[in-house]
Amino acid sequence: MREINNKKKGAESVDQKKTYYITVNDGEISQSSTSSSWNFKIEATDDEIIELRELFDQNYSTEWEGFFRAHVPYLQYHFDRQNDKYDDGLTQIYSAIYRLGDEEAKNHIVNMGILPPEQQ
Repeated sequence: MREINNKKKGAESVDQKKTYYITVNDGEISQSSTSSSWNFKIEATDDEIIELRELFDQNYSTEWEGFFRAHVPYLQYHFDRQNDKYDDGLTQIYSAIYRLGDEEAKNHIVNMGILPPEQQ
């Protein structure tokens, strides 16, 4: 019985939300509010932070694809799938921050107008 109770306690701590500070431009996720400037304050579990980190990593890769595509002179911006993919990634990032963020973060994202109403 003692092992089961210990496992339950461990499982609860994994699901606990912690405070994180997010810098969107750099893709930075920090637990320190003073180590660097930040844009948004969120409360998230370890799993939610892993998901957010994956979104940032995917967008970083897409940004590099767009950089290489930019050197192809005959491909116009509005026909560029990498830019669309990057924009979709940013929308997913802001949607996650909106879902996890404090009231100030949510209000700021609403005022930006970046999310469609169904994602708010």
